[in-house]
Amino acid sequence: MPSVGKSVPHDAALGHVTGQAPYLDDLRPLAGELIVGFVGSPVAAGELLGIDFAAAQAVPGVIACFTAADVPGRNMFGVITHDEPFLADGKLLYRGQPVVLIAAENAAALERARKLVCIEYRESTPILDVEESIRQKKFIGPLRRIARGDVNTTLAEAPHRLRGTFTSGGQEQFYLESQAAIAYPGEQGQIVVHSSTQNPTEIQALVAEMLGVGQHEVVCICKRMGGAFGGKESQAAIPAMMAALVASKTGRSARVIYNKDDDMRVTGKRHAYLSKWEVGFDDNGRIAALRVAYYSNGGISTDLSLAVMERTLLHTDNCYFLPVVELTGQVCFTNLPSNTAFRGFGGPQAMVVIENILQAIAEHRGLDAFDVRMRNLYGVGERNVTPYGQLFDRNHLPEIYATLAARSHYRTRRQEVTTFNRESRTHIRGLAMTGVKFGISFTTKFLNQGNALIHVYTDGTVQVSTGATEMGQGVNVKIRQLVADEFGIDVGRVMLMPTSTEKNINTSPTAASAGTDLNGAAAVKACREIKRRLRQFAAGRLADAAAGLTPSASHIQFREGHVRDSRRPQQRIEFGQLCAEARRERVDLGARGFYATPGVDFNRETGQGTPFFYFTQGAAVAEVLIDRFTGELSVPRVDLLIDIGRSLNPGVDHGQITGGFIQGMGWVTTEALIYDAKGELLSHSPTTYKIPAITDVPPIFNVATFENNDNTRNVYRSKAVGEPPLMLGIAVWAAARNALAYFSHEASTALRLPATGEELLRCITLGETELQQSLESVEAARSAGGIIATK
Repeated sequence: MPSVGKSVPHDAALGHVTGQAPYLDDLRPLAGELIVGFVGSPVAAGELLGIDFAAAQAVPGVIACFTAADVPGRNMFGVITHDEPFLADGKLLYRGQPVVLIAAENAAALERARKLVCIEYRESTPILDVEESIRQKKFIGPLRRIARGDVNTTLAEAPHRLRGTFTSGGQEQFYLESQAAIAYPGEQGQIVVHSSTQNPTEIQALVAEMLGVGQHEVVCICKRMGGAFGGKESQAAIPAMMAALVASKTGRSARVIYNKDDDMRVTGKRHAYLSKWEVGFDDNGRIAALRVAYYSNGGISTDLSLAVMERTLLHTDNCYFLPVVELTGQVCFTNLPSNTAFRGFGGPQAMVVIENILQAIAEHRGLDAFDVRMRNLYGVGERNVTPYGQLFDRNHLPEIYATLAARSHYRTRRQEVTTFNRESRTHIRGLAMTGVKFGISFTTKFLNQGNALIHVYTDGTVQVSTGATEMGQGVNVKIRQLVADEFGIDVGRVMLMPTSTEKNINTSPTAASAGTDLNGAAAVKACREIKRRLRQFAAGRLADAAAGLTPSASHIQFREGHVRDSRRPQQRIEFGQLCAEARRERVDLGARGFYATPGVDFNRETGQGTPFFYFTQGAAVAEVLIDRFTGELSVPRVDLLIDIGRSLNPGVDHGQITGGFIQGMGWVTTEALIYDAKGELLSHSPTTYKIPAITDVPPIFNVATFENNDNTRNVYRSKAVGEPPLMLGIAVWAAARNALAYFSHEASTALRLPATGEELLRCITLGETELQQSLESVEAARSAGGIIATK
């Protein structure tokens, strides 16, 4: 029976719950293996004047200390631009920036030595927020722009105009396994790095550059990660280079495992944004023109910030047609760790801006925001070209919105919310529907490629190696299902091997929700090449001259563990037997598959092109309850409907949908990154950084997929599911704004992201001040005998 479309358990499901699935720090240390730690910068900005590690190196058990002067190759690295130092050299750029590496034989010696390193510096004033970066014009990379039409004229002619500034905070990836790497020295200077990374090819390249050797002398292996969420796409580089440098210098294996506090302090996060917007619209709330200027907090180097900003510009429209638009994006320098990829990759920061604008339009016109959204949705056959010139076909948004509104009883509940808020003196409720239209593909064209290596053995079992990395999202089990169905065998007879640059070369990161799309398609191509050979062999093996059956490869079928000729289906050969016979006849049972996404391209200079292969679409309705006296927010109900095409594994996909939504809900409500005036992260542990707990999951959480079979472009008609659900969490923030709108206009327009209890209470207090001033004005007018006009 086919396994695609079935809820086959995750490869490591049993290992995860029993603790038997090994992560990097579970691997037994080799004899003589060293533990590696670092001493970081004590200031966010300054000049490095000197380093004294003599006392540290004298600690018993400490083998060596290393600085930038010990790097044999290139000390500067980066994904796009080599503008970030591996170890501080001359300048101190952020608190905790690695300055000195310490290699020790045990953890106690390492910790003692870290306290004995003396760093001499001259402190300077750091830039810690986007506003200051804008004032100083301290930017990273060029200004990016996407535009259509005459924005100035259309805004001037619009019946209504609004403008505002929106701020969204960053977010910690909070993977359970911290950054980790182990390096093993080999013969002739070779290095094997086991890294908790989404991007083994990048680790291979950066380690080679740092050591001053060729990429052929470095192998990077990743068996699994304990979560990543984008935080190990580029940020895994520094710990990998640390381990590799020590292993190269000492000839001993070296292990780097960040603790959670250090991990949160020194690694990049989701970019915080400052977004300045202006919109023109008609009486019914339909947008005529929109201008948004985005500024992101990039940290100290480029990292992936330019690509993140690019996706922000490409997702400002979200689900809505913008006839005239001007979008600009600028990455800002700050003295914080380089911010980086996080699930959604710039999309959430754009989508929350347009959803906030639609809420503002609805409040301004006295309309239900759901109706405003429906009027602005992309059309089918018209109003269906994005600001960057891509045709949005296969648009299911109008049907998704209408279906979800009916299923969630939106209209009835809106009346209930209004009645509740009229009567309650202690709480306010809010209700909102928001959507997602998330483009699937890397916006950098060359990354849209994948390769796979398939080995079929003579017992009919299969090993598969691809460039995809498993971080809990289930890419391995999905590829196993695809391969099993190609050969018509049980999924248990297919094994996914650890991802290794030795087997799969020049791979793209497992990111952009495209891991299964790229690597699964490559695996299928490799399978079909092997099947082509086996069909030719089996055609002769199953031919029956007496029965008039001449060899015909086109009639050979692979089903239920057997191979048969469809003209005589009762005559069949067990798959393993056929493989064994084929080998004896020198038939090649291995193949490499390569896949490149067709038709995608984007011109950054013109802001036009077709950057996406297709779009994953969906919507969510969220209801919130806010305590007026404490600001405490709860989410009693969420209804969600998402189009993921033909699901390869409904169980795994359901987990991605629910988990993604809750992670998005955390970003918009509870997860606040708090820094002090010196650039020190204060919320660097679970006690101070609040990710959603199981008690925060909505008691009523209705999750459904939109039945759709039209994504013929993609492998087995599936759609990507990793990132899009996160952005549906924006519905919770929109519902919070809606609740505040019932309270006062001042309260709703003041709301920032995340909508923490403190933030909600701040807005409520502003609203109470507004109401009090209004009441005082009324009373003064009455005392003077004036006439009061109220709405």
